[in-house]
Amino acid sequence: MTRKDKGHFAAKYRKGTRLDSKIAEAIKGKVSEGTITCAAAFEISGELKLKPSEVGIAIDLMETRISRCQLGLFGYYPQKKIVKPAEAVSQPIEQAIKSSLKNNRISCASCWDIAEKLDIPKMKVSAACEKLKIKISFCQLGAFG
Repeated sequence: MTRKDKGHFAAKYRKGTRLDSKIAEAIKGKVSEGTITCAAAFEISGELKLKPSEVGIAIDLMETRISRCQLGLFGYYPQKKIVKPAEAVSQPIEQAIKSSLKNNRISCASCWDIAEKLDIPKMKVSAACEKLKIKISFCQLGAFG
């Protein structure tokens, strides 16, 4: 999504893409000041047994912003991005990240998987990616590609 499209999230989808009322109600219950946190979106995904992308589509169709990315990449005020490059990256983290690369990028889902497998915070993985100058792509909620 480009800056000129900012705030027109539903425009990412074909005409006729329908908003599921059950998902919409769950989202409305977690929206505060026009935004929903990444964590809240994932809670809905778990509660309704849906893929995060399905919840993300509904969020977009409702023209709602996602805030507080759990990898620290976007949605923080006033600085937007809060993740900083790690001072150092351990061998296990670097190896896990590098083995997950596709086209010199790593997906959001892969970062989450690495955090779970290594029992470390998600932001520690994104900080390592920052240090290694590896771009994180394909937000599970569809906020960025």
